[in-house]
Amino acid sequence: MTMRKAYVDARFGQIHVRMAGDPKAAKRPLLCFHMSPVSGVIYEKWITEMGRDRWALAPDTPGYGMSDAPTTPPSIADYAAAMGDLADALKIGPFDVMGYHTGSKIAVELARQRPAQVKHLILMSAPIYTEDDLKRQRVVNSVPEVDAEGKFLAETWKILVQYQDKRATLHDTMKQFPDHLRGGDKRGWGHRAAFSYTYPETIVDVKAPILVFNPEDDLWDYTPRIAPYLKNGKVKDLPGWSHQLLDFSTGELAAMVRPFLDSDIFPA
Repeated sequence: MTMRKAYVDARFGQIHVRMAGDPKAAKRPLLCFHMSPVSGVIYEKWITEMGRDRWALAPDTPGYGMSDAPTTPPSIADYAAAMGDLADALKIGPFDVMGYHTGSKIAVELARQRPAQVKHLILMSAPIYTEDDLKRQRVVNSVPEVDAEGKFLAETWKILVQYQDKRATLHDTMKQFPDHLRGGDKRGWGHRAAFSYTYPETIVDVKAPILVFNPEDDLWDYTPRIAPYLKNGKVKDLPGWSHQLLDFSTGELAAMVRPFLDSDIFPA
């Protein structure tokens, strides 16, 4: 399956999107939203796999990757609305969504904004924080200040290596490293938006089926708390899998995702 790339006009400028599969496939398209502060590069292998039987798309969130940035800090609602612009520009009808960390919140909000269009949600981590948790997350995910010696580069690199999948090499992590920096002085806007968007008040509005995956990454302890708020969903732990699981567990994950997306009920 060949991946291709395109640009689409949206409210904040152009959105860069990776695509694989046939837009005319019988199965619903799958839109995949990345974590902050990287880009749709994390989904390249994933959409190539999912594109075997549906149209799979991975846009760069406005301000990340090669998508134009807003002029002021956006909210999760703003990001979701921009993804709605993408769907409209590509003339997509009903579709499924997948999110990863910040992308999970964008997926939930898009389902709230477009309940008639979004049919299934796959969330890769969906944390619920206490106030103390949130304070720690804001510190941990703060963007290192740019300095002449390049110490901010080393700090960013160390965080990526800390949470890389056990099967990943440093060269694997290096492939995604540039996209963690492309946002420049605005690369912290995604986390800023995410930490202002809380699931208990929002995910309860979503009636579409939700499958939450809980990989063993930095949100492992916080994601199980989402379970009581899922009206039509469940949480599945993925012990031993961490960031880059989309590259190293592509087939295994697809085997879990396809039955969920292709059914109106949860597979056994």
